[in-house]
Amino acid sequence: MLFEPVRPFVPAGYQIKWAVGAWERRGAAELRRAVFCDEQKVFERDDRDAVDDRAIPLVAVSSLAVAHDAVVGTVRIHEEAPDVWWGSRLAVAAGHRRVGALGAALIRLAVSSARARGCTRFFAHVQSQNGPLFQRLRWSVLDEVELHGRPHLKMEADLAFYPPFTTPETGFYAPARRAA
Repeated sequence: MLFEPVRPFVPAGYQIKWAVGAWERRGAAELRRAVFCDEQKVFERDDRDAVDDRAIPLVAVSSLAVAHDAVVGTVRIHEEAPDVWWGSRLAVAAGHRRVGALGAALIRLAVSSARARGCTRFFAHVQSQNGPLFQRLRWSVLDEVELHGRPHLKMEADLAFYPPFTTPETGFYAPARRAA
């Protein structure tokens, strides 16, 4: 038929990396706002907090051919105490949740890049519904807590599963997993 619906463009893969450019940092902040404020209503206008002053943002960037196009996933990491790191604010754009394992790739870079910087323990407060993903990625539940009015799990990564990754500024390529 001449006027069949056009399927939205889905990239073949994503670059998973530390946000080094201003546009990547802005994109990460905009995505967090879209997910945690607009979609989930966890925060009213902005999810930014004091952790952002010392956190390293990570991004999943989609590409059009060879040029990076948009930030479609993000997480932040920070060193809370010597060699003790935390990850937080993991978010993936709604249109990219089913086409790739972006959450898992961001988690992998978060823990592995912290390991390369001396991390001996890595924690996160994870929304309870996301606990199974983290458990598949070798995280253990330490406690159940309520944060921002929602149930969360305090979890710790099994660092033996995450080899140190020393080039997070360039990151790695994660191919999209096509939905059936």
